[in-house]
Amino acid sequence: MATHDRNEVARHVAAMSATSQPVLSARRRLLMGAGVAAASGALLHPKLALAKGSENLPPNVPDWTRSLGTGVNEKPYGVPSSFEKNVVRRNVEWLTATEQSSVNFTPLPELDGIITPSGLCFERHHAGVPEIDPAQHRLVIHGMVARPLIFTMDDLVRFPSTSRILFLECPANGGMEWKGAQMDGCQFTHGMVHCCEWTGVALSTLLAEAGVLPEAKWMLAEGADGAAMTRSIPLAKALDDCIVCYAQNGERIRPEQGYPVRLMVPGWEGNVNVKWLRRLKLGDRPWHHREETSKYTDLMPDGKARQFTFTMDANSVVTAPCPEKPLKFGKGFYEIRGLAWSGHGRIKRVDVSVDGGNNWQTAVLQEPVLSKALTRFRLPWTWDGAPTLVQSRAIDETGYVQPTIEQLRAARGVNSIYHKNAQQTWRVNPDGTVNNVQIL
Repeated sequence: MATHDRNEVARHVAAMSATSQPVLSARRRLLMGAGVAAASGALLHPKLALAKGSENLPPNVPDWTRSLGTGVNEKPYGVPSSFEKNVVRRNVEWLTATEQSSVNFTPLPELDGIITPSGLCFERHHAGVPEIDPAQHRLVIHGMVARPLIFTMDDLVRFPSTSRILFLECPANGGMEWKGAQMDGCQFTHGMVHCCEWTGVALSTLLAEAGVLPEAKWMLAEGADGAAMTRSIPLAKALDDCIVCYAQNGERIRPEQGYPVRLMVPGWEGNVNVKWLRRLKLGDRPWHHREETSKYTDLMPDGKARQFTFTMDANSVVTAPCPEKPLKFGKGFYEIRGLAWSGHGRIKRVDVSVDGGNNWQTAVLQEPVLSKALTRFRLPWTWDGAPTLVQSRAIDETGYVQPTIEQLRAARGVNSIYHKNAQQTWRVNPDGTVNNVQIL
C-alpha cells in the first residue's frame, strides 16, 4: 500500500470482512477468514495470543516502515534473518567421544523446496575440518593408468563443467532407531541427508586424460583430512556419473563439505563421496587392508556382514507434522508435507497414511522430480483432533517400495546401524504435540 494512512488500512480491513464470497471452497474461506481475523486484531486461537508487538499489526503502520534499513555494504556476504536464528544444524552430544569425529544434522522440518542451504547441510567428519589453501592443493590420479597426472584447482576449473542436483545421505541416517524409537525429532531421525546443486568436472573426463588401463576395475579415493579418509569404488561407477566437484549451490564448496574439491557419487552412501579429495588410485581389486580405512558393513542376524552396500534405497519422512512441527491450531485443515529420495533414481510415488498404515492416500509430488535428488510431497488433510499415526512410504522408478520397520528387521535384524530406511511413524496427540513411535 503506497500510503501510510491508518484510516485507509482500517477501511480496507472492514471491506474485506464485509465481502461475501459464496463460491469459495470451505478450505479457502477458512484460510481467508484466519487472515482477516488476524488483521482486525481478533485471535484465531487463544494459544496464538501475542504478548507483545501487537502495535505493529494492521491497521497500525509497523515500526520498520517508519525508518531506514541497513545499507548494501552492511553485510557483504548475506546471512539469514535474526528471526531465523534457531534454524541451525544440531549435534547429539553423547553420540561420539569428540566433535572432530562426529556428525550434526540438517534441520529438515524448517526447510522448503528441495535445495538445502549450504550452511545447513549436515556434517560428518572423521578428523575435523581441515583448512586447505586451494593454491597448494593437488589432485593426483595414478595406479593402473597410462599417464599419471597431477591437477591444480585451476586445471580442474578449466575442464568442461557439469552441474547436477543430488541428495547425499549418510548410511547411518536413522541408525539409532533400529531397536526402537529413540530420537524425538525429525532433525535427528532423518537429518543426515541434504540436497544441493553440485558443479565440477565429470570424473570420466579426468580418467580419460589419464588413460585407464584395461585391467583396472576399482578406484581408491582419498581425502586430505587428518584421517586420510579412503574408500574403494567400482570403476564402472566412477566412469558412469561421478563428479569431481568444486562448487555447491552456485559458490565454492563450504569447508565442512570438502573445500576446495570433493567427489560426488550420485545415489551412493555418503562416505564414498570423499571430501577434500587429493588422490585417486586405480587398481584391479578393492583395497581391503593396506590402504583403505575401516569399511561400513551391515551386520546380519546370522553373524555375517554385508559389505559394499553402496546404493541408498528409497526413503521418505513426513516433515509436518513432526515433533518440531506440532498441530498448534487444533483440529481442522493442515497440509501434510515431507521429503522422499532414492539412490536408484526418481521417486515415482509417495503414499501417506493417517491410520498407522491401514489405509494409504497418494500424495502430490512437487516439481521438479529429479533422479537421485530430494522430492517434495504434499497431501491436504483435515484433522479431527483424535490421536493419529502419520506415515509415508516412497516408491521409486525401479518399483522398490520403502519397507516397514518390521519388514526391515525380518530381513536384516537389529545389529546394524546402517541403511535403516523404514517407514517413519509420528503419533499426533490430542493436544497437537507429536512424538516418534514405532508400530509393529
